[in-house]
Amino acid sequence: MRRRNRRTDDQGMTKRVQESRKSPVTTESAFEPPTVGRVGICLSDHAPEAADGGRVDAVDVSRSVGGRQILQELSLSVEPGELVAIAGGSGAGKSTLLEILAGLQPPSAGEVRHDGVVRGVRVSADSRIGYVPQDDIIHLEMPLRRTLRYAARLRLPAGTSAAEADRIVDETMQDLDLADRAEVPVRALSGGQRKRASIAVELLTRPHLFFLDEPTSGLDPSTAADVMRLLRRLTQRGVTVVLTTHEPAGIDRCDRVVFLARDGHLAFTGSPTEARRYFGVADLAEVYDRLAREHTPQIWAQRFAAIGENADARPESAPPPLPATRSDDERPGMVRQWWLLTRRNVDVLLRNQLTLAVLLGSPVLVTAMMATLFQRGAFDPRSAADLGPAQIVFWIAFAGFFFGLTYGLLQIVGEMAVFRQERLAGLSVGAYVASKVTALLPVLAGVSALLLGVLRALGRLPAVGWHVYAFLFVTIVIEATSALVLGLLASAAVSNAAQAALALPMLCFPQVLFGGAIVPVDEMAVPGRLMSLGLSNRHAFEALGRDLDLDRYSATVPAMSAYGDTFRGGTGGSLVALASFAVVVTLATVWVLDRRSRPGASRR
Repeated sequence: MRRRNRRTDDQGMTKRVQESRKSPVTTESAFEPPTVGRVGICLSDHAPEAADGGRVDAVDVSRSVGGRQILQELSLSVEPGELVAIAGGSGAGKSTLLEILAGLQPPSAGEVRHDGVVRGVRVSADSRIGYVPQDDIIHLEMPLRRTLRYAARLRLPAGTSAAEADRIVDETMQDLDLADRAEVPVRALSGGQRKRASIAVELLTRPHLFFLDEPTSGLDPSTAADVMRLLRRLTQRGVTVVLTTHEPAGIDRCDRVVFLARDGHLAFTGSPTEARRYFGVADLAEVYDRLAREHTPQIWAQRFAAIGENADARPESAPPPLPATRSDDERPGMVRQWWLLTRRNVDVLLRNQLTLAVLLGSPVLVTAMMATLFQRGAFDPRSAADLGPAQIVFWIAFAGFFFGLTYGLLQIVGEMAVFRQERLAGLSVGAYVASKVTALLPVLAGVSALLLGVLRALGRLPAVGWHVYAFLFVTIVIEATSALVLGLLASAAVSNAAQAALALPMLCFPQVLFGGAIVPVDEMAVPGRLMSLGLSNRHAFEALGRDLDLDRYSATVPAMSAYGDTFRGGTGGSLVALASFAVVVTLATVWVLDRRSRPGASRR
């Protein structure tokens, strides 16, 4: 009975549409459907005070991934200064459509135009477009003003003075009612304040087009209403705002709503009031139920298109396409970005207590365990079966590898959302990776010196000249650096911190088993020998042993004779191998980050 009544309502609505076209006057109760596939034809519920924002036109866009059509062909337009919601149930393609409109995903067919300019995917910085994903795009450890200052210096045009950047930051916080929270760490802000902080990052460049993915998700109704009022104020200043949402209260605050049925079928475009009339509901929440339970997505799309055809509606033609242009704003150069990012990395490290605990605690713990494991004077063999010298050298080499790996593993994965946004704003991937190495290298050098100094003071290492310890120090630092960039590579490749933690043993075990100490390289099977060639721990073990002249024990201590030629020769070849590992893995990290941050790349 309920469905029959709704079908009757729809038939009556079509009749009213046709009648309304015969009458020169349209009454309040008569429904005039919006032009098919277009947003912005009908009068809005909330007319913006300004119309200086950008216009967005999607012309016959669709999207398919892996042979599956996730967004069906549709056309729509967003007028300057409008607040538009893209709504629908799970699997309707809301985020896909939003990212296509923002230039973050390429449509499989059709084209997107911003102010008449055909847009491809965003491969370069464009200050006219802002995009806020669901994740926080701001560092949580630093005070709000400080993290916004870093963001401003990275995003604002080259040549912007520090005073001007600070002025823009202060104005943005004032506009978003965050001025009184300027010195509060972002982590301590409320959910709504953190969302406004993420919005503030994108508003620093004063964009004309603003796209937001679920900006009110996870917020209580009062806070969500505050966010929507903020977005309304932006449109009144001329900014065009498009957002995805599933909350009826948020839709009611918009000028237009685009309802998508499952698999990206366009089910309706128009004002929230018109949506109620079209679907025959009093509460927009019921629209979701109708789309999910009544008819198929294809039927919903056909019915909406048919109403426009019955009314002889003609889509207003989009502006003719113009040649693609690039933003005239020049971003800070790579060196400037590297310096800003290095300062920010140090700032974040000093404020993150957990990271500090790992940075300082792990070398102290490892050094204490080595001092406990080996006796004083253990470096001097006391019997024919004594492997003390080789064991000490091996674990020193592994300690350097472990320090670098653990430092790098959590550096990128925890801020991938921030990195993606800054990449869209023109950040150089090379500068980003180089800043991570620069910020952590002094720490690695310090803990390496601490390890050697403590072990020498406790008698676990021999009394040799300072030049020998200088070679030992350089070898450990180079190995630790190669391990650091290996950790950065793993951090860039995984999706979350749990996966990064699982990568730690997987990367450490081969270094131990095939490093050449437990089983000498000469005694390994051929596959093991080949594998050991690509392990930094093997080359560091050999280099350290040669620096300490362990070859002299091969002829005098039977147990050490198993190492054969391991410690013969100079250390140059091993150091070159370690440095080559560091360079190659660094380039691989840059490549992975570049691939993962490209528009349309998977965000898992």
